Amino acid sequence: MLFFKKNKAQDDPVLCAPVTGKMIKLEDVPDPVFSSGTMGKGVGFQPSDGTVCAPCDGKIVMLAETLHAFGMETADGAEILVHIGLDTVDLNGEGFTKLASEGKKVRRGAPVISVDLDLMKEKGIVMTTPLVVTNSDGFDLQIHGCTDVTAGQTEVITCIKK
Repeated sequence: MLFFKKNKAQDDPVLCAPVTGKMIKLEDVPDPVFSSGTMGKGVGFQPSDGTVCAPCDGKIVMLAETLHAFGMETADGAEILVHIGLDTVDLNGEGFTKLASEGKKVRRGAPVISVDLDLMKEKGIVMTTPLVVTNSDGFDLQIHGCTDVTAGQTEVITCIKK
């Protein structure tokens, strides 16, 4: 009799870019809260498009009232934060449109928030968008070597549960 072992690697959550644009190292994000790793390990992005997507399959567990950030949880318990731009909380939601709801399960690549990039540029907002695993101490993160990324398609981080 043969016993088949499930391939664990297939179960590890893989995070995709939440935006289309360029990926940068987290330490290159021009905000010490993120670049220092205080919020968790991850990467940053310079978006070229205003659609921000779910980076993985999971549940939207937090959608900021000001729509500048959202949090997700994967089936494996990885807690993901996407923070859209820097100091965007000060806009009180101006320039952001909600495309998904808190508490909903979504598939990777599903649009969550739309951003008016022209307005952000006009207001001098730095649109660097960090993607961090806030409970990264419970995971080994494998960051993929990417530069140009496509929202919901380009795989950027594999989260291997410790």
